[in-house]
Formats: sequence, C-alpha cells, structure tokens
Amino acid sequence: MTDAIMQTYKAVERAMEEYNKALLDHVDVLRSSEKADPDKLSRLTQGAKAMRDSSAIYLTYAKFIAYGMPESEEMIGDDLQG
Repeated sequence: MTDAIMQTYKAVERAMEEYNKALLDHVDVLRSSEKADPDKLSRLTQGAKAMRDSSAIYLTYAKFIAYGMPESEEMIGDDLQG
C-alpha cells in the first residue's frame, strides 16, 4: 500500500493505544476515589474493555489494508522483517 496509508495506520494505532490507556487510568482513578459511583465505575470498566476489544478488531483490519491485503498473516510478518 502507499506510504500515506501505512503512516496513517500507525498513527491510528498509537492513538488508540493512548486512548485505551487513558480510559484505564481513569478507571484506576475512580477505583481509588471514595466518592466514586459504583454504577458509573462498573459501566466505565466495561466500556473500557469494550473499547479495547473493538479497537483491536478495527486495527486488525486496518493493518491488513495497510500491508496491502496479503494472502496470510505470515506475509505481514515477512513484510515487517524484510
């Protein structure tokens, strides 16, 4: 694929990692707070997990496109090493 697609994929990957980390950090802050609403904490914890799982699915497909839609996952690994 083009260099622009690869660079954009990598930027999105980094951004999703940062976003997911920020969500988990916020969950930790709420957990340590005595005034935290248990319902809100539960929903945020589940939402953070859902976001992590959803972004992993999204990034899997984005990576597939960024690496030129190879025939197999091994070809992506070969491309990364070569």
